[in-house]
Formats: sequence, structure tokens, C-alpha cells
Amino acid sequence: MIIVIDYDAGNTANVLRALKKIGVQAELSSNPTKILAADGLILPGVGAYPTAMAELTKRDLVPAIKEAVAKGIPLLGICLGMQVLTETGLEHQETQGLGFIPGVCREIKASKNLPVPHMGWNDLTVKQDSPLTDGLDGQSVYFVHSYFTDVPEEYIDVTADYGIEVPAMIHKENVYGAQFHPEKSGDLGLGILEKFIDICKANT
Repeated sequence: MIIVIDYDAGNTANVLRALKKIGVQAELSSNPTKILAADGLILPGVGAYPTAMAELTKRDLVPAIKEAVAKGIPLLGICLGMQVLTETGLEHQETQGLGFIPGVCREIKASKNLPVPHMGWNDLTVKQDSPLTDGLDGQSVYFVHSYFTDVPEEYIDVTADYGIEVPAMIHKENVYGAQFHPEKSGDLGLGILEKFIDICKANT
């Protein structure tokens, strides 16, 4: 079973719809027992870093997510869900993240030609291969975000150019992140979700 983690951070309905479209049985849950028994976890999210971490903490989900990852259960963070994979967020205030991937979530600086939020379709550049990156180089996906994950190069799989090199996909071991929205990125995005499901199946 794939568990989409429910922490009231939005976009869960679209993720569940996308999973259903590719024939995957998934459940929206904030139950730690279900999280620890999952074949794979998806942490979606739209909103602010401190709010997300406060909600995960309030629901006592942080220990369960950390235990699940330590057990080797694959985790995919999407948009805000990717940002909180880092150690620290600087949105509004300094906030401790889940700490799976070293780094800091920082604000994208707006310019005359590049407004923030970074919103819309943007081309991808694959920097290093991961189980999710096949066929992504030069393809376009849908972004909506104002912050980026400033992480060491070794964890960056894919980037997008938005005045800075925005990490579009990151990963460390069984933890993966997509800054863009696979569930809003057409067949290409569905393909990324399918690849993640393949990782989960291979892990069982």
C-alpha cells in the first residue's frame, strides 16, 4: 500500500487522482501505524515550511516518518514536501526540517524578468541519474514555488534554470524529492510516479 501522508498541506486530492490514473492503490492517512507498514510514502504539500513542520509535529508524524525511512521505506516529497526533507527552512523564520537531506531551504530572489513565485512550465536538466530521472533531460514540468532547496551537489539529480539553478529533483538513499508537481505535469509526471512505484515494489 502507498500512503499519501495527510498533514493538511494541500494537493493530496490531485496526487491521489494521479496515482489512481496509473492504477496504484493508495490511501491518504496520518496514522503512524499505517505509515510504518506502507510499501512507499508520498509527502505532498503546498504552503509554508514552518506551517508544514508544525502540522507534522502536531500530528506526531515526524517520528513515524523518520522510523519508516530508517526501515528503508521509499519516500517521495513533492513541492513543499521536498523542501521539508532538508535540515532547515528559512521561510518566515528558521525552522528545523525532517533532516533527511543536508541543506537549507532558501527564498528565490525575484527579478524584473523572473517574478516569484516561480510558476509554470520549465525545462529540466539531468545532472546525475537516479531511478526517477530516465527520459527527463530537456523535458518540461510544472512548478509553483517561491523557495528552493540549497543542498550539496551530490544530492541534486535534476535542475531547472530560473535565474539560479533550481534543484528540481534531489535524493539520498531511499528519500526522493520533486520540487515540481508530477501530478500536474501530464504523462511525463505520471511516468515519474510510476518509476517511484517501481522503487516501492522492488523494496517489498
